[in-house]
Amino acid sequence: MEEENKENKIENVVSDEEETKKQEEKEDTSSSQEADVKSETSSDASLETPEKGTESPVEGDVQPSEEGEDDELTGIEEETEQEIVQKVTKKKKQRKKRDKRGDKAKEAPEWIEKVVQIRRVTKVVKGGKKLSFRAVVIAGNAKGQVGVGVGKAAEVIGAIQKGVSDAKKNAISVQLLKSTVPHVVLGRAGAAKVLLKPAIEGTGIIAGGAARTVLELGGVGDILAKSLGSRSPLNVARATLNGLTQLRKFDTVAALRGLSMREMLGMTEKKVKEGVS
Repeated sequence: MEEENKENKIENVVSDEEETKKQEEKEDTSSSQEADVKSETSSDASLETPEKGTESPVEGDVQPSEEGEDDELTGIEEETEQEIVQKVTKKKKQRKKRDKRGDKAKEAPEWIEKVVQIRRVTKVVKGGKKLSFRAVVIAGNAKGQVGVGVGKAAEVIGAIQKGVSDAKKNAISVQLLKSTVPHVVLGRAGAAKVLLKPAIEGTGIIAGGAARTVLELGGVGDILAKSLGSRSPLNVARATLNGLTQLRKFDTVAALRGLSMREMLGMTEKKVKEGVS
């Protein structure tokens, strides 16, 4: 009996120890689960963005205000707008300057210069003879303006330049009727004489030498010309220019005389009707 009692006591002690072990294991598992849950919640809280106004500023950290950021952005935008406006205004000014230059270039006639004669001339001075060059130049724009110039210099280039400037200074405007001259004219210069006659369209310039150059650069398309006196290029060019200065249109002459075109030409109403019929 005593042995049975001892065995029962031992079994009870073993069962009590097993129960205590199970309870301890349960407590350990529950505590580990609670720790895992706390760690998960803390990590989620750290990932979440804090709402405006709930942030607790950390000591030593300077947080920029939203108003300051807005002011900086608006300042940058204003600067960029000003730069854009300045660039646009500069481009407009440059375009205006270019347009003005283009208009001036269009308005200014393109002059054509042709050298008719280059001669070496001498001048007797106290120490001997002084050599120089004389250039006869004709300049025109082929649109009704032409001039004859003479230049003298120690070098050929300088003489030509002086001749061109002189020709432009002494340029005249030619009175044309379509592509020819309005009437017959005789030009004189020294011993040279040049006869100019109007021609029908398609005739061309029937002339030679310096007279042809003057007529071409003057814009004359159809004309008959004949040199009757000296053949010196300078005198022929000046005689041709003199003849062109004598040209007058019918309407200008009628206005000077105080008449109408019909009265000046001697055309009555009957003649006009006969011509029409």
